[in-house]
This record gives sequence, C-alpha cells and structure tokens, in this order.
Amino acid sequence: MNLKINQEFKNICKEIINENKSLKEWEEIESDDLFQSQSFCGGFDGTENEFCFSFYDNENKEWWFQLPIEEVQIIAKGQLTSLQLTEAIS
Repeated sequence: MNLKINQEFKNICKEIINENKSLKEWEEIESDDLFQSQSFCGGFDGTENEFCFSFYDNENKEWWFQLPIEEVQIIAKGQLTSLQLTEAIS
C-alpha cells in the first residue's frame, strides 16, 4: 500500500528533527512507541538503525514502514510525498 504523507506524520518528523539527536543517541533511547498520534505509533529501532512505525488506517488495520533519519528530514521539509507500507503480520 502506498500512503500519502499527511500533516500528522510531517509533525512527527519535525518532532524527531527538533530532538537534534545523533544516531548513537537514538540508539541509547531506543523505543518502539516514543512517537504516537491518532494514526501512527513508532520510534527508533537500534537493530534496524531506522525509525520504525505502525500506521493504522480508517478500518484500524495495521501497516508497517521504516525509514532512515535522512528520509525523516526530507519528509519534514515536505520533499517526500508518499511512503510504501507493508501489511502488518500478526
């Protein structure tokens, strides 16, 4: 599934950037639910070395995606408009 990036997720990306942390600092506070909103829940995963999120659609179906800090920065600037999602596996 392709997800059009909305303001809700842009705000999360801006929050991540405003933390102004290095990858090493993110690894030290690794958390899978540090950033939460109505449709998104996620955080930094030290094993993947990326930010991993769940997205919940209108039917409350869960989808997964992950992205490196560089993509977080691009989204925060409004330069990336969509993300590829994978259906969550139970």
